[in-house]
Amino acid sequence: MEPDPANESTVLAFCEAFARRDVDELLTFFADDAVYHNIPFAPARGASEIRAVLETFVPGSPTIEFEVRNVASAGAVVFTERIDRMTFDGRDVELPVAGVFELADGRITAWRDYFDLQQFMGGAAPS
Repeated sequence: MEPDPANESTVLAFCEAFARRDVDELLTFFADDAVYHNIPFAPARGASEIRAVLETFVPGSPTIEFEVRNVASAGAVVFTERIDRMTFDGRDVELPVAGVFELADGRITAWRDYFDLQQFMGGAAPS
C-alpha cells in the first residue's frame, strides 16, 4: 500500500490540536463509532467514552504538546512516533509514544497508543 498524505495530514492536525486543549474540537476528528485505546487500559468506544477519557487529562493540563518525531502511512493506517508532554494529576509528564491511527473518509476510526505504563504513572524512566 502507498502512503496516504491526506490521512497523514489529518493525524498531524489532530496531534497539533491538542495544544488548544479543546475536547470538542478533538472529537471532530473522530468517526461516530471510533475506538480509542491507550494500551494497556480498556478501550473507549464511541464519542461519549472517548470524551470521558480525553477529559481526564486535556482540561486539567495547562499545556499539552504532541511532538511528532516520525510519521508513516500505508493506505488507511498512519503510524506516529511521538513525545507527548502534559501535566497529569499535578505532575509534568514527558512520554514517548507509538501511535497507530486508522482513518475512513478523513476521520479517525481507531487510535491506539503504546507507551510505558510505569513511566506514565511516575516510575523511573527507562535509561
